[in-house]
Amino acid sequence: MNPQTIIIYDGSFDGFLCSIFMIYEQKISDAIIRKESDTNNQLFTITEHVITEKHKANRVWKGVKLKTTRKEQQDFFKVFLSEIKGVENTLLNYLKNVFIKKKGENIDFSNTDILKMSQVSKMVEREKHRMEAFVRFQLTTDSIYTATVEPDFNVLPLIIFHFKDRYADQKWLIYDLKRSYGIYYDLKTVQIITIDDFSRRNTKISPEKLSSSELEFQMLWTTYFNHVNIKSRKNNKLHKQHLPKRYWKYLTEKNTTL
Repeated sequence: MNPQTIIIYDGSFDGFLCSIFMIYEQKISDAIIRKESDTNNQLFTITEHVITEKHKANRVWKGVKLKTTRKEQQDFFKVFLSEIKGVENTLLNYLKNVFIKKKGENIDFSNTDILKMSQVSKMVEREKHRMEAFVRFQLTTDSIYTATVEPDFNVLPLIIFHFKDRYADQKWLIYDLKRSYGIYYDLKTVQIITIDDFSRRNTKISPEKLSSSELEFQMLWTTYFNHVNIKSRKNNKLHKQHLPKRYWKYLTEKNTTL
């Protein structure tokens, strides 16, 4: 029996596509794709480390685009961003089905991996919409509107267009504390950045880094919220359905009144 091959990649989308390239180029029949940050406790396996090369990633993605619709490509990327353990191998099995199907042929949703793809894509899409709705910016002393988030899935790449379009005339930063990176818009382009000041222990922007106008606004907003929030009419169950409690930490009114 041939030993199983573990394909180790750097965790990036291009790195994952390069893993697919290696599997097909070397005709590896029994492969498992794994991030280099994940531990390997399996015995009797061969380990191959993938070098991320843009031209190889582009070749694989070009092949995917030839066989899939725009929506299927978007769903594929969303599923990758879910970061669910073992999702790379679900995507690999999906691609095996995609590459053998004829152009125009419908995808078989009775297939377990394809069905899982559809379900996970919807979960990531919901998280994307929640981030677009619940992100709350705070104006810092260097005139950058800054927000910290901890989404269940890695949705920052999916929300770039929404915020770039909505806040085109302002500098802004959305920082993912869970994954230690952020997206920063400088009025021209969006960049991926990392900041040492933020961590999962240090989740809030310190008051001394907030502009005086921001602090005044927060006080006014909190006062307004307390006045319109009539306790006798509160429906906590319905409120939590529309606004899950795990998002409260992003909201000024929740942080100051509860």
